[in-house]
Amino acid sequence: MLLEGLHIPLTTPFHPDGRLNLPKLAANVARYSKTPAAGLIVLGPSGEPTLLSDDETREALRVAAEAAAPEKVLTAGISRNSVSATLDLADFAAELNYDAALIGLPSILASNANAVGEHRLRELLTYFQTIADRSPLPIVLLSVNHRSIPTEAAIELAAHPNVTGLLNVDRSESYPAAIGKILARTTSVKRDVPVTSIFGAVTARMKMAADRTVSNLVSAITLTGATTAIAEPPSQPALRTRTKSVGFQILAGHTPEMLNGLRAGAVGIAPAFAACVPQACYEVFAAWKDDDQALAEEKQARLREAAHLAEETLGPASLKFACDLNGYFGGLPRLPHLPLTGAQRAEVELRMKELRN
Repeated sequence: MLLEGLHIPLTTPFHPDGRLNLPKLAANVARYSKTPAAGLIVLGPSGEPTLLSDDETREALRVAAEAAAPEKVLTAGISRNSVSATLDLADFAAELNYDAALIGLPSILASNANAVGEHRLRELLTYFQTIADRSPLPIVLLSVNHRSIPTEAAIELAAHPNVTGLLNVDRSESYPAAIGKILARTTSVKRDVPVTSIFGAVTARMKMAADRTVSNLVSAITLTGATTAIAEPPSQPALRTRTKSVGFQILAGHTPEMLNGLRAGAVGIAPAFAACVPQACYEVFAAWKDDDQALAEEKQARLREAAHLAEETLGPASLKFACDLNGYFGGLPRLPHLPLTGAQRAEVELRMKELRN
């Protein structure tokens, strides 16, 4: 699966009483589908995934898949502590025609992950390798500050044929250097992925729609009722694809450092702040892609303060309130996360002033 471009990590809407708000999730997905984003990440780290039950997780995945445009790459955040529970959700996401599964370090292996001993490292590798062996979906590894995947482990996992990439949301200053190190050590990883005629990603839902189009074609014999043979040209595929060779694909997930991540070799970006300002985040990627470094720096700089406040300082409530300010439904976070105070809301509004739609 091709991971280039902007992938938007969705927030998860809730009713004021804490129930999952599926109509608002569908509305958000439909609107994000009209942006230039390449893909959507459902129940990523900014979607409060650990606060959802397995049934709620399935409902959120289902509703998002039904509302998403077919050309958007869909990634399902399905990490669970056990291998079997994670694979159950991978099977479910595959049935919904998701394109990839986002798998992070389980909490039981997360303590002191960067200083793991040999036994803990074997446990970590076994967890991911076992899932990758059996998952019907390609795996995108998730590395975040409190559940960081050690660099050496990421390098070893990159060689697995069903591990397609890494979403790095590490907020440390060494994060671009870690991306560079992983890519330098995985240059031998090469895979052919299907792409469209303009080198966009080919999603499972695009293939399904194309198959339906072909199956609905009516033959000339059926129309004419002829009993003699009628020469018919072979049917042309509704979806024309080609292949592209890619290496181990990394997505830069920390807004203040996403440009440095791209320069270090990331193929795309997936900052949590994109849920609030998808167009502004995409403009950073587009300027970098066009090799207009001055413009990319300018576009990144205008995001930095607001993104720092929304992603790091005030937590999920601020990210959701920033979504509300730009017409995406954010709503309240689920307890134990608390809503913003009046003063905090005013601060977010001030930082978002130049980023309002």
